[in-house]
Amino acid sequence: MRRLSALVFLLALPVLRAEEGMWTFDNLPLKQLKAKYAFEPSRDWLEHVRLSTLTLGGCTGSFVSADGLVLTNHHCTRGSIQRLSTKERDLVKNGFVAMERSQELKIPGQTYRILMAMDNITERLAKALKPGLGEKAAADARAKELDAIKTETEKKSGLTCDIVNLYQGGETWVYSFKVFKDVRLVAAPEMAVAAFGGDYDNFTYPRHDLDFSLVRVYENDQPYHPAHHLTWSTEGLQAGDLTFVVGHPGRTSRLQTFAQMKYDRDLGIPTGLKSSERLRGIFEEYGKRSPEHARQVQTAILGVNNGTKANEGALAGLKDAEAMKRLEAAEKALRAAVAKDPKLEASTGKSWARIEQALKQQAGFLTEAQYLGSARSTTLGQAQSLVRLAEQLELPAEKRLTEYRSESGLKTLKTRLAGPATGMMGMAFTAEQETLMFTRGLEDAAQALGPKHPYVVAVLGGKAPEQVAKTLLGTTKLGEPGARKALVEGGLKAVAASSDPMVQLARKLEPILLGLRKKQDEVRAIVEEHAARIAKARFTVYGKALPPDATSSLRLTYGAVATYPANGTLQQPFTTYLGLYDRHLGWGGNQAKDYTDWTLPQRWLDRMGRLDLKTPLNFSHAVDTTGGNSGSPVVNRKGELVGLLFDGNIEGNAGRYFYDDKVNRSVSVDARAILEALGKIYDAPHLVAELTGK
Repeated sequence: MRRLSALVFLLALPVLRAEEGMWTFDNLPLKQLKAKYAFEPSRDWLEHVRLSTLTLGGCTGSFVSADGLVLTNHHCTRGSIQRLSTKERDLVKNGFVAMERSQELKIPGQTYRILMAMDNITERLAKALKPGLGEKAAADARAKELDAIKTETEKKSGLTCDIVNLYQGGETWVYSFKVFKDVRLVAAPEMAVAAFGGDYDNFTYPRHDLDFSLVRVYENDQPYHPAHHLTWSTEGLQAGDLTFVVGHPGRTSRLQTFAQMKYDRDLGIPTGLKSSERLRGIFEEYGKRSPEHARQVQTAILGVNNGTKANEGALAGLKDAEAMKRLEAAEKALRAAVAKDPKLEASTGKSWARIEQALKQQAGFLTEAQYLGSARSTTLGQAQSLVRLAEQLELPAEKRLTEYRSESGLKTLKTRLAGPATGMMGMAFTAEQETLMFTRGLEDAAQALGPKHPYVVAVLGGKAPEQVAKTLLGTTKLGEPGARKALVEGGLKAVAASSDPMVQLARKLEPILLGLRKKQDEVRAIVEEHAARIAKARFTVYGKALPPDATSSLRLTYGAVATYPANGTLQQPFTTYLGLYDRHLGWGGNQAKDYTDWTLPQRWLDRMGRLDLKTPLNFSHAVDTTGGNSGSPVVNRKGELVGLLFDGNIEGNAGRYFYDDKVNRSVSVDARAILEALGKIYDAPHLVAELTGK
């Protein structure tokens, strides 16, 4: 396709706002960076920081020593720390430091990955899609080719591969990862310090959180020696210094159509917020049973609160009339540019309308999508997975659901199903907890769907939800990994012959769930096909001047340590340990009864005199990040570690849909604060020496 004239291009190109953009390593804005900061990272610099960074599944981490030590956030490992805790040994509350390597605690089921290679398969994929295919046929052909590419790449490389869609499907890549399955906890502060201020201070600034943890990666029962690891900066940051963040941001929706944003505003996010409110209520109900029950759900409640606050901020952004006008105007400009090109108009002119029609279809089954499933029961979810796996494997590969075509994906699923059960949101799995979750899940489904809905009839059969939950959970054998393993290995024959009540229920529910899945796949095919068409049109009009949306794939973003206006003043670029104690005492210290989110562990009070209270604790910087960047290393021009990203400010939560350079800020732990605490509070000079090489 021909490019538009230079004049039309310049008129139509949206203006990037300062440091906006979570950039992929194949398309970094090096000229823009050099023009503003007189710095252009070398290829070696970029490879070094890339190969020092890991994805933890929802978070980021980085190698910080030659012996496989990994730095990430406390809130990224908190679920694992809780699973390692007991009533007698609460590592979340009291913290943990391994004084020697034999004391490092293995974290069951934890997997870290490092990106080794990236391959652009856009052209190969395009060749597999014959001209004139309908939306469903194109989706099927695309899935088949992607499965072939993934299988081929994994066999050739011996690595684990992900398919990565960029620019709403405008580009498709294969990312190949080395996987680490032996991860051990080395150090973590107390919850009261890592999450100082609790939910009140979450997504706010100034902050005073020591939100870090250290884990070690092992291979063949020995510490792993990475080819690259970040060195600890000895100079530290100052206001105005340039910083870089390398990480795996989860999801942004800035390239969505305006109709998709309105759907999120009017239906998607409000529905999710109601669901989160209900889930928090169930956790709190469980926690009221005893202090031990409260300990078990503490991390889960924090997770729900964090997600709720993020979604509330995103929703506020979508309700910002001026921001929405800008977003709508940008889409109109692109659509006008498409209309002026006959080829683009023929391929893409109707795409916005098709997506809008698909969203109306999706709204029609939104309630079913919420409630047709496992009713918050881990065990029923396992039974449903076992049934679907067995039935899908009886089909030819090309007729299976997409996630059952990949050999590596099937291997991972089988391993998970045959392994230990885990509770919701990283909680330790208990029968009492699941009984309550299942009971409330069944109650909610019955109320939302009505007593005559096939799902409700199949699950309850006219009985009370609590009775059904207790009977099923009390008689099933699926709590035993061996029972699940036998069904995985026995296939459809074993599943069909099983007398386990959960398996029998899952078989009754499968046709209902497949009916919903068919409707979801139809909508997904339309949206993906036309989003890809719009993306290709955007390339034609703008080139790759715009960064892709975040997709949990590795990105680099940059910006300076910076203040911003709030509450009628300017926010300080750094907070300090002195500020931590000031805030603690300002709320009444540990004697406070009504406001306990700002209390401190006793050893932090006893050892206050050891600390250099001028040490920077947190800092604010103008970098474009989102959820998934938690635990990302912050590096300076030398590629040295200067901080650890853990949050953003409340004003930046609208960044899911648009970036505002005046107020969007990320918040990071200063590297100096971590060393200060390890050496003077936690008596861990061995870790200080390992981190600094001294």
